Amino acid sequence: MNHDQARYGDDERYEPLLSEKDGKEVDPGEGSILPDGLTRDSLELPELSEPELARHYTRLSQMNWSVESGPYPLGSCTMKYNPTFTEVVAADPNAAVHPDRDPSTVQGTLELLHGLQEYLAEVGGMDAVTLQPPAGAAGEFAGITVAKAYHDANGNDRNEVVVPASAHGTNFATAAMAGYDVVELPSDEDGRVDVEALAAAVSEDTAALMLTNPNTVGLFERDIEEIAGIVHDAGGLLYYDGANLNALLGRARPGDMGFDVMHYNVHKTFATPHGGGGPGAGPVGVVEELAEFLPRPQVREAPTAADGDAGDGGDEVEYELFDPERSVGKVHGFQGNWLVLVKAYAYIHRLGHEGLLDASAKAVLNANYLAELVEFDVPYGPFHHEFAATAGDRDAADVAKRMLDYGVHPPTTKWPEMVPEAMLTEPTEAESKSSLEDLAAAFNAAAADADGELASAPSKTTARRIDQAGAARNPRLSWRALDGE
Repeated sequence: MNHDQARYGDDERYEPLLSEKDGKEVDPGEGSILPDGLTRDSLELPELSEPELARHYTRLSQMNWSVESGPYPLGSCTMKYNPTFTEVVAADPNAAVHPDRDPSTVQGTLELLHGLQEYLAEVGGMDAVTLQPPAGAAGEFAGITVAKAYHDANGNDRNEVVVPASAHGTNFATAAMAGYDVVELPSDEDGRVDVEALAAAVSEDTAALMLTNPNTVGLFERDIEEIAGIVHDAGGLLYYDGANLNALLGRARPGDMGFDVMHYNVHKTFATPHGGGGPGAGPVGVVEELAEFLPRPQVREAPTAADGDAGDGGDEVEYELFDPERSVGKVHGFQGNWLVLVKAYAYIHRLGHEGLLDASAKAVLNANYLAELVEFDVPYGPFHHEFAATAGDRDAADVAKRMLDYGVHPPTTKWPEMVPEAMLTEPTEAESKSSLEDLAAAFNAAAADADGELASAPSKTTARRIDQAGAARNPRLSWRALDGE
């Protein structure tokens, strides 16, 4: 039986699909592979020209927003434009490697992973890195789990994690999921950590302080060395949330500030588009004292290669997977999201130190320039990569909806709570001066509009304002209309 017989059987409906091969007529087999209810006698398809078809799909694409349409100024999310070359690298057929192959057959893959571990360790000032966590939140959980394992191994019975009000939003949930009581730390009048309140909050029960630096209103913690000393003197660890690392690349390293453990949002900082549920990656870096607790496996140079005895390969380096001595186990299958890690490696390798310096410089410059142009009140400052404007006595969500009518994507709204009616804005390093000015013009046009115009917005988009809570609680997952409609 040939391929077509096995596939189509003896049904005369499939005769047009059968062909002569090697000069021989194909002999159909028996039976239909499709239920009668799923077949039809004829199918009339619309006859469209190529321009009509192209315009149809182009029009559909224009009903949504993309980074090719304009900036995504969502504060805290770092929704920057990601270069096409990283997508090309990830799409290379040679990158399609099954994760469960024998390490000896994927030495190039392991070399790349090992190189990325080294890159991230250098960027963060850490001694060891695991690539396993598949997202920033998973990285947070892995990092705090490592911290907990360290305390447990040293007989430290600690049950609290301190989280500032200016922290990244997931920190509170991460600490609670790891089994800790969360102690919220207030900000001072400048929007930074209240050092006196921190000194009063830490104790022999403190496992860690989770800190985002710069924080979620774009402010650098100028007292970071004093903060680190307070936490370490109490026997706690300092955890760095990498959500805002985009502001520091090549300029400051968490490890040099006194942080003991950190996660990297490589899907924000190093090239993979972020949002829509993924994909992501959240590698974790630690200082030497915590390295033996990292998730397994990691990649290292094989001992024989490190000793200068690589067998028949001479001086060629070989790589292997290994389990840290007191590993907390796996937090994800294999080595995390492989292709996201490929893009991160390609991005760092292409930009190099000077390129990363340039990226962070422009991220800071763009945020401060845009903040100067916006006519809403902007508390605090000066900023790094983002700022939080306030809508004042107006609803920030109404302002955001109105900005859609002016052809831009609005910022994050209603968060952080330390700024009333916040509009958290991050233009990233990728936007030009004219792009920032267009964005500021939309902010300012919305600021000048009447309250009624804000409340009824958007009016010029394909879809009008929806019931967001209702859509989330009662989603329609099919195109079919509901009964009775």
